[in-house]
Amino acid sequence: MPDGGNNCVKFRLLAALFLVPGAWYGARTSYIAEAQTRAAGQVHRPPAYPDRPQAPAEVIARGKATYGVSCGFCHGSDARGGEVGPNLLRSSIVMQDKEGELIAPIVHGARADKGMPRIELSDAQIKDVAAWLHSIHIASRTDPNENNIDIVRGDAKVGEADFQKRCASCHSVTGDLKGFAAKMPTPKVLQQTWLLPDGGAGPNGVPRVRMQNLHVPPVTVTVTSPTGEKVEGVLTRIDDFYVGVKQPDGTNRGFTRVGDVPKIEIHDPLAAHRELLHKYTDKEIHNITAYLVSLK
Repeated sequence: MPDGGNNCVKFRLLAALFLVPGAWYGARTSYIAEAQTRAAGQVHRPPAYPDRPQAPAEVIARGKATYGVSCGFCHGSDARGGEVGPNLLRSSIVMQDKEGELIAPIVHGARADKGMPRIELSDAQIKDVAAWLHSIHIASRTDPNENNIDIVRGDAKVGEADFQKRCASCHSVTGDLKGFAAKMPTPKVLQQTWLLPDGGAGPNGVPRVRMQNLHVPPVTVTVTSPTGEKVEGVLTRIDDFYVGVKQPDGTNRGFTRVGDVPKIEIHDPLAAHRELLHKYTDKEIHNITAYLVSLK
């Protein structure tokens, strides 16, 4: 009677001698072929930035204008990041987005708790902004010129007239803005500073006050209870359910909010700046920046 156990062992030995070396040789050959292909530069790699169909020129123009007014003061006029906002061209969300569907929730406030404030833009406007962002082709994940982009592209003389129209009622180039450009490390920081000196709202709803060499008065608040008690001080936190106040003596107080109770009055020294952000044209921003750069 044949010895089944011995035959099984013999079969395994044969497999070890012939089948395994063959598999190893095949894998080795495949590896060498792949290495040779890589050396020849024939390996397909996905592009660093997704290729998308170009949107119509008028859509891109609208998106650029909307971005310049509503987004550029944080993320930089070129979308490559600013003192406050990150580089959008390197954002994985922007890279994966197609027509604004991933960007819209964030603009509408999905990341307010992480420091990205809600921006009052319609879905159509966000789609235009997305089209503009996607029209900027990035050849690699590291742009060697990223930090060398000259944003001073406006007309300083026109900018002086724009400054008189938009800013001179509160600011003076011989007073609070004397030597303004000399206090700023780069034109990009200068532009972001004059547009929104406090750097935008932080995760607690209160401005960040991150700009250096610039005195920015804090946002204050008056809280009036149903009994008539008034508490005044620096606003430390605010949302739909809570308001925090730092009183002049340094003590902190907090109040739960239920609808309009208690009564909240916010005193924002930069309210005019925030209102103007939605009124500036792209040309005005460039021209005023060019003018302010000359104030050294």
